[in-house]
Amino acid sequence: MQVAEAIVHILEKEGIQHAFGIPGAGINPVYKFMANSKIEHFLMRHEEAAVHAADGYYRASGKMALAICTSGPGATNFVTGMYTAWQDSIPLVAITGQANSSLLGKGAFQCVDIAEICRTVAKKTWCVTKAGDIPSVFQEAFQTARSGRPGPVLIDLPLDIQLTEIDFNPGAYEPKTTKAPLPSKDSIAKALDLITKAKNPVILMGGGVILARAEEALLSLAEYLDLPVLSTYMAKGGIPEAHPLNAGMVGIQVGAVSSGNEVFLAADLVLAIGCRFSDRHTGNLGVYQGERRFIHIDIDETEIGKIIKPELGIVADAADALALLLETAKAGAPAKTGSPHRDYQKTRTSMIRKPDPAKQLMDPREVFEAINLAFNDETQFTTGCGITQIWSGQYQRINKPRKYLPSGGAGTLGFDIPAAIGASVATGKQSVCLIGDFGFTFLVEELGVAAAYKLPVVVLIINNAYLGLIRQNQKYALQYEYQVAMPENKALMDYVKISEGFACQAERVFSYSELEGALKRAAASPGPYVIDIICDENTDCDMGPDIANIRHFV
Repeated sequence: MQVAEAIVHILEKEGIQHAFGIPGAGINPVYKFMANSKIEHFLMRHEEAAVHAADGYYRASGKMALAICTSGPGATNFVTGMYTAWQDSIPLVAITGQANSSLLGKGAFQCVDIAEICRTVAKKTWCVTKAGDIPSVFQEAFQTARSGRPGPVLIDLPLDIQLTEIDFNPGAYEPKTTKAPLPSKDSIAKALDLITKAKNPVILMGGGVILARAEEALLSLAEYLDLPVLSTYMAKGGIPEAHPLNAGMVGIQVGAVSSGNEVFLAADLVLAIGCRFSDRHTGNLGVYQGERRFIHIDIDETEIGKIIKPELGIVADAADALALLLETAKAGAPAKTGSPHRDYQKTRTSMIRKPDPAKQLMDPREVFEAINLAFNDETQFTTGCGITQIWSGQYQRINKPRKYLPSGGAGTLGFDIPAAIGASVATGKQSVCLIGDFGFTFLVEELGVAAAYKLPVVVLIINNAYLGLIRQNQKYALQYEYQVAMPENKALMDYVKISEGFACQAERVFSYSELEGALKRAAASPGPYVIDIICDENTDCDMGPDIANIRHFV
């Protein structure tokens, strides 16, 4: 059997149902056999978008997808997508075509060492130069992507290797299993002892809880122990907004309406599960850690103690650890009761910014409240980077896990639209992309993909005609402004025509009444819909150097 055919059989055996990519001479042998397979392929308009789509697919469904493209510049366009997935622990398999193996290292046409280039932004990469290694490499690749802290892997395939005949029996191929490290009963008992003896313990839910599908287990533990739940940005949606134990989010870009920073600062013990303590979460580490103690549970051993030195570190999958915590708690001391919680929901609702029709220009923060009211809890939201992403995190209300799908660790402009495409393919549900006017121009061509496949992707452009986050940094941190104003985005540029050129319905709105009608039409649309929302250009977003000093803007 030809290697290219064997690869397609392997992909099917590993559970790949959908692929996002662009064919080319370097990968055409694989495409030949994929054409008659059970794998549904979506033809993207840019290679980077193929990886983002596979990324969004997993975030929404928990199932892996394939990103595939040809050699040379096609392969190098994968790098940003790989980095984005790596930062947020998203597993996917990327396959790139390559020149003949005899040409490697000789500067041949479209011959680049993509395995080496991607080595630092992937869990592992391979350039396969022996045809007989294909089955074992793919077994290892899928196992690597899924095991431990999940992440993307890349397999580079020289053209001659794809065309080689090998002895391969598809029926004999079996995916490798994965095993997560299990927590010890002693470490769990010690964790519960620390929690019981603390005066103001809190739970910090990280994105790893969502990846492990352990949010219900965490909520059960929180309810049994009567502990407030704080969330990182990547865990948004892991606990319903109105839940009485939802104490908000923690971070240096958290707005007043969603802030749990005050609750965190009052805590003397933090049970942190599935989080990395990244800089935009912690800010100044001295302020963040203070005198409080930490119990850190994470599947990645290298994360324990890397940034925050915990009182107790437990290497385990979040689901396993939470199940044992709850089991042990119920078997031992009675649940905590009478904790002095405040009414978190009342605090949060009192700070909601409702649309004010008296304003000459729409306030982007108020626009998000209109968005909250327009879409239901089953809607999937994607967002990439910049001030729009920060407003989205602060003002959007998300009540279910795997419905808020942001580029977190990388902050990737261009992630939004293709990730929304991948999410809609994975679930068949509507995806709404929150994006700035500048970010809209990154990978905007993927609107054509949404239109061609009639996908329910809505793109909401928060158009403030500025590089808003960069303007804010220049203004407040460095006291100047340069090359960040883009008034042409409200005047010369016509994003409606651009969208219509890609066969999408589109409209531009200037007032809340217009926005309300446009959002209703978009929510009811079976296909792609774009709304260019003209907003005030001078609105700032709440943020600060540490979680104790967030600057709130009126």
